[in-house]
Amino acid sequence: MDSLKGILFIDIETVPVLPHYEQLSPELQKEWIRKSKFLKGPADPNAEPATLFSERAGVFSEFAKVVCIGIGSLYKQGDTWKMRLKALTNDNEKLLLTDFCQILEKMGQQHKELRFCGHNIKEFDVPFLCRRMIINEMAIPSCMQFQGKKPWEINHLDTMELWRFGDFKNFTSLSLLAAVLGIPSPKSDLDGSMVASVYYQDGDLHRIGSYCLQDVYTSAKVYLKLVGIRDIDPEPVYADV
Repeated sequence: MDSLKGILFIDIETVPVLPHYEQLSPELQKEWIRKSKFLKGPADPNAEPATLFSERAGVFSEFAKVVCIGIGSLYKQGDTWKMRLKALTNDNEKLLLTDFCQILEKMGQQHKELRFCGHNIKEFDVPFLCRRMIINEMAIPSCMQFQGKKPWEINHLDTMELWRFGDFKNFTSLSLLAAVLGIPSPKSDLDGSMVASVYYQDGDLHRIGSYCLQDVYTSAKVYLKLVGIRDIDPEPVYADV
């Protein structure tokens, strides 16, 4: 159980780096046109690059930025396990990433082995954060340095990878996995496809942060189930978001 204290549960929310395709530099517009050719589906083979940018750019680190990093950690208070949850949000991506790195440094001093845990973090969240740090001319923290490492040497915990059991054709969303494992999903009027509009049209980082923490908390409960820890149902403790 002590090993749970060295796990940082994470989830990120991303949006297109600019609200409209036309605001990109001419070079990036050209590059997006090239990329968008591979994004057109059979349902809409004639979709314009500008439309695809609004709908799809938020998941590509070259064309999107991080606006929220949700973090959570488990701790024991008396006989009760609790989960400390905090959403880091900022319009200034470099400041947001700097705050995150400072938390990693502090946690690294407290735990000999700091591991991330989340859903699909090995293919999305962690690589996305690393790429955006490079774009913002930042040093990547040691716990996120993967150069030269073999896949089995990367000790981060990915609930989607755990659920795959070696089947790399399988993709299961966090909400579906929670449902089949009997984990109640928090009620929310927001989903991932709405984050960009909530950010650019409403400017509501607080709402985005609250939504992000729901996934952090859910991924922690999923992880506990997947590794067979059934006697811990952590009580959420929210920091200001």
